Amino acid sequence: MPIISLHKFTYSPFLHSPAQTNALVRSRTHNNTNTNTNNDNPISVVFISQPKYCVLSIGSTGFDTIDLLPSGEFDTSFMPKKKLPPWGEVDDDDDDDDDDDNDYVERREEEVDASFVPRKGLPPSGGVDDDDDDDDGGDNVVGREGFGVPFVPKKGLPPWKQVKDDSNNDDADDVEGREEVDVSFVPKKEFTPWGEVQGNEHLDSRPAVTTFSGSKEISLAHNHGAIFLEEMDENVLSNRILALSRTNKIRGALEYFVSMELSGLCPNIHACNSLMSCLLRNGMFDECLKVFNFTRTRKITTGHTYSLILMAHVKAWGCDSALKFFRGLESECDMEKDFDAVAYNTVISIYRKVENWDEILRVWRSMKAYGCAGTHVTYRLLVNSFVRSGQSQLALYAFNEMIQNGFEPDSNTLNAIISVCAKEGKQDDALSIFQKMLTDRLKPNLVACNALINSLGRAGKLKIAFQVYDAMKSLGLKPDAYTFNALISSLNKSNRHHDALQLFNMIETDQSFQFNIHLYNTVLMSCSKLLLWDRAVEILWQMEASGLSDLTVSYNLVIRTCELAKKPTIAFQVYEHMVHQKCSPNMFTYLSVIRCCVCGDLWDELEEILNTIVPNSILYNAAIQGMCSHGMVNLANKVYRKMLESGLQPDVKTRVMMCSVIRK
Repeated sequence: MPIISLHKFTYSPFLHSPAQTNALVRSRTHNNTNTNTNNDNPISVVFISQPKYCVLSIGSTGFDTIDLLPSGEFDTSFMPKKKLPPWGEVDDDDDDDDDDDNDYVERREEEVDASFVPRKGLPPSGGVDDDDDDDDGGDNVVGREGFGVPFVPKKGLPPWKQVKDDSNNDDADDVEGREEVDVSFVPKKEFTPWGEVQGNEHLDSRPAVTTFSGSKEISLAHNHGAIFLEEMDENVLSNRILALSRTNKIRGALEYFVSMELSGLCPNIHACNSLMSCLLRNGMFDECLKVFNFTRTRKITTGHTYSLILMAHVKAWGCDSALKFFRGLESECDMEKDFDAVAYNTVISIYRKVENWDEILRVWRSMKAYGCAGTHVTYRLLVNSFVRSGQSQLALYAFNEMIQNGFEPDSNTLNAIISVCAKEGKQDDALSIFQKMLTDRLKPNLVACNALINSLGRAGKLKIAFQVYDAMKSLGLKPDAYTFNALISSLNKSNRHHDALQLFNMIETDQSFQFNIHLYNTVLMSCSKLLLWDRAVEILWQMEASGLSDLTVSYNLVIRTCELAKKPTIAFQVYEHMVHQKCSPNMFTYLSVIRCCVCGDLWDELEEILNTIVPNSILYNAAIQGMCSHGMVNLANKVYRKMLESGLQPDVKTRVMMCSVIRK
């Protein structure tokens, strides 16, 4: 029994290409062992007229080919007076029931009433040759000619290809099935003839040459197929796109999207955003951009849409491309209506990646100007960005605005604010936030604790600093070199240098502890205050053995300790070792060594130093004053003349001392 049905049609990607395209027409039938039984292959004929293209699809188990004709060559005009009744079923259990088929055709003619604008007469369908005496095919042809609908095309349709069959013509019923499709159209040009079939074998596949004048911009349909939409409700179809996108079924979602676009339907923005997100997850950035252009054309974009396209630009073409795209949107869009906090958050995060702090401030001001209220994410991004850029006042301002707007800061934001308050000397505010975090069962990080300890130590609040240290250990945070450096500095600030050195000795017992140069220098300051020159020298050798570099400050501290401890010879030896290690002395090094040479009567060494260094008025003044105070008049005169010859100007104290020497 032949079944008339509608099948899915496929959209050809070359519809948008301005080129000539060949569409093949093929047919295939199955061999039947029983010649008295009709072929049960289902056949479908679909003529669809779109505003731009017209698609003719014929499909079944025996037909699987698609013809596509441009709308300029395929024009339709159809005005039904009555709604078409459902497709009838044709009983074909017996080969002798040809009268029933004719009755069915007559019944269809009575039920279907459609009006067409006649222009020319419909050419008769081609005849069917059959070698056998079975006249079923002829009856079917008569049924086609008797199709009672006034129908006149602009140009005559080409006749059906003749079908020759060595057995009973069982395909005649299929021909009748095609006739039962009630479609009204007025073609401007002739259809391509059907391929000829003989003996269930495919004889001819004749290409139909068509010319397209497609648009310059290739849409999604260029690479993705479309389906025949039985459902035309936009909400229902949008929900299908949404469900397919959420489950990463890209092909199905795109087919529905393209089909709706071709049918003049518009998916809702929720479905479009979900589809864009799905395409973004799967790296289909070009398709994502095309969906975005569709939403802009239909003027249904939201802030989430702009956020998605900006992220697509970042992943596909980098941050610079995304920011350039955003600047273009600023000049084209109505920022007050189109952009929301989600889109602005995306822009701020992109600027944060490229560390463009000035633009972050500009975007924040734009949000305020357009009346866009920030979200929790907005303030978190602002605070962290301003902290990283060293703009403490802006970070505190953003934090205070966050609290005023009723947003609860997270642990990362609070840790950043503790560091800012500690840096700005606001120990009480930092300590208050720290206690709030402990009350709310939030865990401060190590950086915030170190900053708070250091700030409290500088303020002389040593007891509270160690309480924070104990709380940090109770939270499971392991102290590092910065932690102990802050504690030892706090002890030095309170003149508890012995306790500082004792704490350092305790740290040394931990073999896994990693020292840094700042911690060593802090301990060397404790040794200097205690005049422990030998301990200072020992720590200096330990620093060299650990492979630390740039030890100029450390050498200066040791030389100064030897100077204060009245060990000028040791100090000069440390200086010589410093030069031998290719560690460059600075002004403080030379001043300390000159004073040590004067105190230790190391005049030859002092003169050698003055001959090797670049002439400097400060160093020459210090050397001349030391020589005069120790009665080295001749050497002082020699150095003074060299100073004047070098074009250096002596200070007042040097001139007074040299005048007294000259008078004597």
